[in-house]
Amino acid sequence: MPTLYEKDIVAWANEQAKLIRTGQFNLLDREHIADEIEDVGKSERRELANRMAVLLAHLLKWQFQPERRGASWQRTIKEQRRAIVLHIQETPSLRVSLEDAHWLEAVWADAVAKATDETGSEQFPEFCPWTPDQILSLTFYPDRKCA
Repeated sequence: MPTLYEKDIVAWANEQAKLIRTGQFNLLDREHIADEIEDVGKSERRELANRMAVLLAHLLKWQFQPERRGASWQRTIKEQRRAIVLHIQETPSLRVSLEDAHWLEAVWADAVAKATDETGSEQFPEFCPWTPDQILSLTFYPDRKCA
């Protein structure tokens, strides 16, 4: 028979919150609570990775398709930068992701795939040519000569 956690996670969450608030700790579903807390961290990191991949893809398009540069790309770049900086301010432990080479490689691969899909081009660098500070700088826009 399925548990409340399996049948209705929202009802389960409300029940667990009530148990915590009323001090009925012995009735808590500790294993699933721990899983859900870990999932929150994973979700935050995924959001950062998704935003960073979108930002990097647009920076690639900006660099490699200068003839198509426009206000829309610039707005997307600015919005992703703003959202990433805000996300890191709200969750400072995410900053270490920006310095994690494996994380950045995976995000770069996603960005290159996005840029390739959107442009049909495969001329993009194998590795990210920009530092995290450049990527998040409000004034940095790559030029073709950066490649």
